[in-house]
Amino acid sequence: MQIGAVYPQIELGGDPDAVRRIGRAVEDLGFDHLLAYDHVLGAVHADRTPPLTGPYTERDPFHDPFVMFAHLAGITERIQFVTGIVILPQRQTVLLARQAADVDLLSGGRLRLGVGIGWNHVEYEALGQDFRTRGARQEEQIGLLRRLFTEPVVDFSGRFDRIDRAALIPKPTRSIPIWLGGWGEAAFGRAVRLGDGFLFSGGRGIEPALDGWAGLRKRLDDSGRPVEGFGAEYVVTAKGDLDGVVAEVDAWRAAGGTHVSVATMGRGLDSADGHIDFLAAVAAALRLGAADR
Repeated sequence: MQIGAVYPQIELGGDPDAVRRIGRAVEDLGFDHLLAYDHVLGAVHADRTPPLTGPYTERDPFHDPFVMFAHLAGITERIQFVTGIVILPQRQTVLLARQAADVDLLSGGRLRLGVGIGWNHVEYEALGQDFRTRGARQEEQIGLLRRLFTEPVVDFSGRFDRIDRAALIPKPTRSIPIWLGGWGEAAFGRAVRLGDGFLFSGGRGIEPALDGWAGLRKRLDDSGRPVEGFGAEYVVTAKGDLDGVVAEVDAWRAAGGTHVSVATMGRGLDSADGHIDFLAAVAAALRLGAADR
């Protein structure tokens, strides 16, 4: 099982030195990947109709994951980079394809593209996209991204995008893996039909994720897709002690999970050093780098 870490973006104030230090530390400590969340804008929650239901506000800083990963690609050699998730339907499909292709090329094929539909309708409006059609738009975008990554010339007329005989050049050296994230039947259905894997958030705890993975495995089997080759990642957000983190990682491994990421946010760590120290403790507890892990 591949083990990664989540970049703790909302607790480091946009510090560029923290980006570099944590990116290098994740690699040096033996983690397999660095996962980053995505928001272009944070919005005030008060007096909204409909209300904003997500956890982030106008006070929470975010780096653009593609820009951050391109920077880190130049100062690391091994770790994979994961968007977990990038909010695909609020972004221009062709522009995202260009950004993802360049990160993958410049990193030597180290990008995994996790996508989802998000919850912030204010952000959608500011980016000129329709919040109400985001699920349908994402479905169309995933197929179009794969064509842009692989076909010499793309001619496409869809509900949301039109490409008139044009090409993405240079292309990535492979079709970049596209994983889906979210909760519920619609997200699971899209993953079975369109995805290379699924990212489960730990915000609801390990048990809902384990149940979701069991249900997703059944969906794959019922659809005739082999479970082998389909990835499943769980993001550990448990705020308990180190033993609790290890227990969730072990439970995910036992359930056949292929990837896991450990988040350090929400632990009162107010510096890059604090986050790195906790990741070092996690790495030691999980025996990262050991041949039999």
